[in-house]
Amino acid sequence: MTTSATFRVQLQKEQLVFSSAHFITFAGDICECLHGHNYGLKAEVEGALDENRYVIDFIAFRDALQELVKQLDHHMLIATKHPLILVAEEADEVVVRFRTKRWVFPKEDCMLLPIGNTTAEEIAWWIATQLKQKLYTKIGDRLNWLEISVDENNGQWGVCRLPWINQS
Repeated sequence: MTTSATFRVQLQKEQLVFSSAHFITFAGDICECLHGHNYGLKAEVEGALDENRYVIDFIAFRDALQELVKQLDHHMLIATKHPLILVAEEADEVVVRFRTKRWVFPKEDCMLLPIGNTTAEEIAWWIATQLKQKLYTKIGDRLNWLEISVDENNGQWGVCRLPWINQS
């Protein structure tokens, strides 16, 4: 085997789907209506082969992704880093405001995400950062990058690729 070969693993499984509600803002100050999607997920990594001659253990990769999918499934996804979306956690509720709009959700039904907008791209970024944290201690520096793709509407993908090792 040549040293110039690169290896990747892709994972797109039937169980890597989640149904969630959200809204996004666009053009600075327009807020769309609440709606939901049956999201699909695809993940890919590139890296060197380990002592077992694989890039990553498929089962460990799948299980880590499934844990994240379960966190998002059947939840209201709320961006907490948008300058015009105000989020207040109260005892059992989450109150969300955008200009004159106001929503109140049961706290247990919400997933507060540290992103600026609940677009497929930003959801992909959140999943990628969480997955990297979950897997880094098991895999080490062997990977080059991790890519997460989120399909929000049968062919409309938002994609985020992160370097595995933070570049200085």
